[in-house]
Amino acid sequence: MKRTLLGMAEAGEPLLRQALEAIQAHNDALAHGLPAEEIERLRLESDHLYQTVIDYQLHSAGTLGEPVH
Repeated sequence: MKRTLLGMAEAGEPLLRQALEAIQAHNDALAHGLPAEEIERLRLESDHLYQTVIDYQLHSAGTLGEPVH
């Protein structure tokens, strides 16, 4: 399964929107020179949400491998 924006849409619009907003917030923080701690917090949040979308997509396709608890 490809990790594309179209493929991620299968995770559902609300989750995808939340992940994209988090990525945008991180990019904005970088562009505006916010403190390193805030940039790192936003990076972790956006990475986590992006991975959640990917995991949901793989789980839905039955290719995640192990059960999610």
